[in-house]
Amino acid sequence: MYEKNVTVGKKVSVSFQPEAIFIQKANEYRSEIWVEKGNRKANAKSLLGVLSLGLTSGSKVKISAEGEDEIVAVEALEQFLVR
Repeated sequence: MYEKNVTVGKKVSVSFQPEAIFIQKANEYRSEIWVEKGNRKANAKSLLGVLSLGLTSGSKVKISAEGEDEIVAVEALEQFLVR
């Protein structure tokens, strides 16, 4: 398992479009990927799950992945969120 703590940048907002792109990116990887905010955890490949976290600029989240491409997946999703 590989995980990283990330602070969400300005790209993610109350609109669902950035979250939809995040999910598309997560689905490019074979690993199981999770996003945690506070005491809530969601599958990074689920639009409803990610939307339920209420990610906004400045949110502190943990991205974790387990599988053959876990490091590449977490690093790529981190880059997406911090922009």
